[in-house]
Amino acid sequence: MKTKNTQRRKVGIHEAFKTGILLLLAAGAATAAEPKKITRGTFYQNPLSFGTTRDTDPPKFARNASELGIDSLLNTKWLDIGLDYRFRYEYRDNDIRRVNASLDQPLLHRTRAYVGIKDILDPFRFAFEMQDSRRENSQYARDNRDVNEFAITRLYGELYFKNMLGHDAIGNIRPLSVRYGIHNFEFLDRRLLANNEWRNTANTFKGFVGSLGQESNDWQVDLLAVQALNRQKYAWDSPVPKQWVYGVIGHWRGWSDIVTLEPYYLAMNQSPLPGITTYQVHSPGLRAYGVVGTTGLDYDFSFTYQTGRNGTRSIQAYAGTFEVGYTWTSQPWKPRLSLFYGYASGDHNPNDNKDNRFQRFYGFGRAWSANDYIAYQNISTPTVRLEIKPRHNLRLDMNWSAYWLDSATDVYSVGNVIQVQDKSGASGNFLGNEYDIRARYAWDAKTEITVGYSYFQSGGYVKSQLHRDHTNFAYFQLSRRFF
Repeated sequence: MKTKNTQRRKVGIHEAFKTGILLLLAAGAATAAEPKKITRGTFYQNPLSFGTTRDTDPPKFARNASELGIDSLLNTKWLDIGLDYRFRYEYRDNDIRRVNASLDQPLLHRTRAYVGIKDILDPFRFAFEMQDSRRENSQYARDNRDVNEFAITRLYGELYFKNMLGHDAIGNIRPLSVRYGIHNFEFLDRRLLANNEWRNTANTFKGFVGSLGQESNDWQVDLLAVQALNRQKYAWDSPVPKQWVYGVIGHWRGWSDIVTLEPYYLAMNQSPLPGITTYQVHSPGLRAYGVVGTTGLDYDFSFTYQTGRNGTRSIQAYAGTFEVGYTWTSQPWKPRLSLFYGYASGDHNPNDNKDNRFQRFYGFGRAWSANDYIAYQNISTPTVRLEIKPRHNLRLDMNWSAYWLDSATDVYSVGNVIQVQDKSGASGNFLGNEYDIRARYAWDAKTEITVGYSYFQSGGYVKSQLHRDHTNFAYFQLSRRFF
């Protein structure tokens, strides 16, 4: 029988969810009344901050069938199709994600196919995507970070009402849509909810996704009630038992030419299971990003506060990121220099009645560490980065990052692969320095080649707990889409 406390917690999370929807809708109506001046056909502006541009919907490897240059498909604007393949060779020396120091040279293969139907059956729409992920030539046992064969990553039906909410100030329709099924999505700056594009396997979810408005509008609200799917190497993926993720995410683009505001509320509710305690976290937050006119300056800021319960302990945690960049737009190589700082709290006292470890939800780790050594919890890190574009089809980026644990006694999640903890704190909190360089070359409109190298110089904590002085990671990647 459910206790009164459990019932109150469930009522609390649903009430907060509904309250968040009402607040965001009210704010959206207010901002829509005085739209900013705009000359382009969309209010949306891409962030310039590193690694935060979300994947498109439909995915960026898909194309409309009418644009493929095939005469018999010229009138099939109702059909989107996509097929791509990615191969990556990795050279990993002394990888700290592995218990024992060694050299590993895995070969990673990922194939994706997509079909989407729209317009012709409106308001009903449909999308299907399958991804096949495999790994060869590794000395380690296969895991679901690299292997997820014949996985369904998108399979949903959608009710899409084009003119339900009228038009915005520049004439773009403001649709209403509701999707149910399996989803592969990205929200905010990708650090909390992402499909994890770099990893060989994808984050996927099952449940409801709704949207009031679209990306080109001055305001938009996204709604989530989903379960994350456990990736199975050789079987169909299944939902994480008794765990739900809720979200209300706003996008206010009509207020100013130099800022996009994204207020949000995320929540995770884990009901008890054998060996798993009740866990419930509420995560209100705000992201703001933009480009400051023609000054060359850009910025991206986010802050998340968390409260809730982890068994008998109360949750009090927070995290934030800040990046500021400057682009020399008058220079032919368009160099951009940026400074970044990211922080996520760790638990400082495991014996008290408070849990201070930040809940990272289902974000991606690539922007934190090219080596994949850092997860968005119990971490403090500055980064200096330079990006240049020597040719129209060649991009280079290089950076230095330093990493400290927020709490020397809390868990260090090594790329969310293994967990390390020194409860005494004697190992200190300095993890080390990382130096990264990467080149991306567009061979043609459908093919991209990426090469990169990362050197990690271990700090006192890694030397003490993982017994590595340094690591080397080099890779070659080929991506090819077929439409």
